[in-house]
Amino acid sequence: MPLRELERIAAVNRFLRLEISREKELQEIVELAARICQTPTALITLINEDTQYIKFKIGFRPDTTSRADAFCNHVIEQEHVMMVRDALLDDRFANNPLVLGDPDIRFYAGAPLTTRDGLNLGSLCVIDQKPNELNELQQQILAGLSKQVIQLLEFESSVSILKEQYITAKRSEIELRSFFESSIDCHMLLGKNFELLAFNKAVERMILNAYNKVLVRGTEMGQYVNPKFRDDFYNNYLKALKGTAAFEQRKINYGNRDIWWVIKYEPAFDPDGEIIGVSVNSSDVTARVEHENTVNVQNQSLQEIAFIQSHELRRPVASIIGLIDLLKDDERVNDIEELKLMEKAVHELDEKIRLVVNYTSDPENNQSKV
Repeated sequence: MPLRELERIAAVNRFLRLEISREKELQEIVELAARICQTPTALITLINEDTQYIKFKIGFRPDTTSRADAFCNHVIEQEHVMMVRDALLDDRFANNPLVLGDPDIRFYAGAPLTTRDGLNLGSLCVIDQKPNELNELQQQILAGLSKQVIQLLEFESSVSILKEQYITAKRSEIELRSFFESSIDCHMLLGKNFELLAFNKAVERMILNAYNKVLVRGTEMGQYVNPKFRDDFYNNYLKALKGTAAFEQRKINYGNRDIWWVIKYEPAFDPDGEIIGVSVNSSDVTARVEHENTVNVQNQSLQEIAFIQSHELRRPVASIIGLIDLLKDDERVNDIEELKLMEKAVHELDEKIRLVVNYTSDPENNQSKV
């Protein structure tokens, strides 16, 4: 099957699934076509792979026919109005079941429903049970009405697509807003003039509790920043606004308590990759910093204890080593096996103590490990 036909069928199926809200206008076009052409029957049809679907009609009972029998199947192969004055005299339709039986078609005229990209989806047609013909004006009006039909259908399709896009975008917005608002971290978006564009509830609560101020979109951000690091905040903002992310960890005093923050300043981009502002994300890391400080103090205390204990242990060990050296000068005890074992054990103990002393004295081993 040619690619163009596949595209046409895909468009037809899309319109067949369409929920149409302009049914009244489309039905009025069908009735108007019948009156202007002075025929008892008029149809709006769409044709897919093997079926003709009759979406709007007057004076016609079936809702579908086979594509093979449809007069409109010939209409979609051309650009202008097709007219059959007497189907019994036309070799294409003389043996057609729609001519030989119900609805007994003798006269037919149809204008293609052509989309903006040139796909013929079906037709607006008029039918009579006796031979007939349309004058030039009637043909022009029929062609004009067919353009109105496709415009209404494409309008409905555009509205349907917009609705789907709106629902998708709204769902994404709700999901993003839910994530944004449920975060315990502080998130802000600042504009190119240092104005506050967006913020989550965590920021709002923090500013209210710390400074008794209510955040207002569009206002200058500097009034909400602790004066002691306002300059640093603004400089990091400018750095991110130029395209380079910035990062800092700092302690801020809020009257009766200190809070440690990790603050990230990152450029915010639009869909075209242009910087539109700066995203400022702050995390309260007070618990982590306090834990690190506690561990550092504990490690220092343990090192001091180990150092003291190792030096205290060295005194008696050194005394024992001295006594053994004195005894070794006495030839009477040189062959005592127990003395040799004692000397070996004392030297091993002395070596262990030296290792402890060296470890606790090394600055690299005094760093905290979390």
